[in-house]
Amino acid sequence: MSKNNKVDQHTKQEFIFQKKNYMFMFIGLACIAIGFILMSGGGSDDPNVFNPEIYNFRRIRLAPTLVLIGLGIEIYAILLNPHKKKD
Repeated sequence: MSKNNKVDQHTKQEFIFQKKNYMFMFIGLACIAIGFILMSGGGSDDPNVFNPEIYNFRRIRLAPTLVLIGLGIEIYAILLNPHKKKD
C-alpha cells in the first residue's frame, strides 16, 4: 500500500507557475526592458559640454514609471494563483 502512495505522489506533481503566470512575467519583463531603453542616451561625447537632453520628460518621468509598473506586474505574476476557482 505504501508503494501505491509513492506512485500517486509522483504523478500529481505540477509546475509552480502556469501559462497565465508566464504571460504576465513576459509582459512585466517587456515593460522593464522598454523603461531601461527609454532611459538610455542623452549623454555628451565631450565632458565639458552640458547636454540638457538628459533631463527631459522621457528619462526623468516616463522611463522610471515604466520600470516600476513592470516590477509591479512581475510581483503580480509571481503571486497569481491560476488554480483559484471563481465562486
